[in-house]
Amino acid sequence: MTLQLQLLIAVASAWGLVGAVALTCAAVRARNRRREYERRMRDGDPLDTLVLQLRLGQIAAELRRLAESHDFATAHHTRAAQAAYDALLAEACRRAGLDVPPPAAATHRTEESERLREELELTSRGWTW
Repeated sequence: MTLQLQLLIAVASAWGLVGAVALTCAAVRARNRRREYERRMRDGDPLDTLVLQLRLGQIAAELRRLAESHDFATAHHTRAAQAAYDALLAEACRRAGLDVPPPAAATHRTEESERLREELELTSRGWTW
């Protein structure tokens, strides 16, 4: 074998090794990203949970304001806000690991006793809004 041929084989082997290392690193990064995504899907993003708690507080404040109001279409606004609150409460329960059925429709209202049970369960698990 000539010196040039040996050099060519050595360079090709080195590039093959570099390619194998690069592919291995890419596979490890992809696996880590997939595991992180699966963990976030399973556990939920803490910031999404915080946003949900804040939104629950905003809707609850809106319901309190509407209860004291005598403006035009207050009943309609109260029904809409109550449906939104019920939907957010159900989502919060699912994130906290409680088994609650999803609302049947966008305007579905939860019974008062069920709503109270969900609120108490969330409060007992450390949720505040």
